[in-house]
Amino acid sequence: QVQLVESGGGLVQAGGSLRLSCEIAGNIFGINAASWFRQAPGKQRELVAGFTTEGSTMYGDFVKGRFTISRDNRDNTWSLQLNRLKSEDTAVYYCYASIRRTAWSNWADYWGQGTQVTVSS
Repeated sequence: QVQLVESGGGLVQAGGSLRLSCEIAGNIFGINAASWFRQAPGKQRELVAGFTTEGSTMYGDFVKGRFTISRDNRDNTWSLQLNRLKSEDTAVYYCYASIRRTAWSNWADYWGQGTQVTVSS
């Protein structure tokens, strides 16, 4: 059984910072496209930040240098540093990865349970 376990959400004032982390529980063979998405009430889920298959980073247009995604390959964790938060950043944040459980498995999509980020103005 493989699960993505998130931590680090919460309530913060506008202009403040939060750090979200995602950890893989269970053994895996490979990981691709580790990312963070978010979904606000009444809106579609959107990409916040992620790693491409080549290892470079990509960000949603709304990020504008405020957020940074990082990754620790030693223990398959990745984090999202959220700075200069705005009220419109309020959403449930989900980590995502494409994972291959064994050398004989197909790649499959895995999502975390979601962590609430609330920014008060």
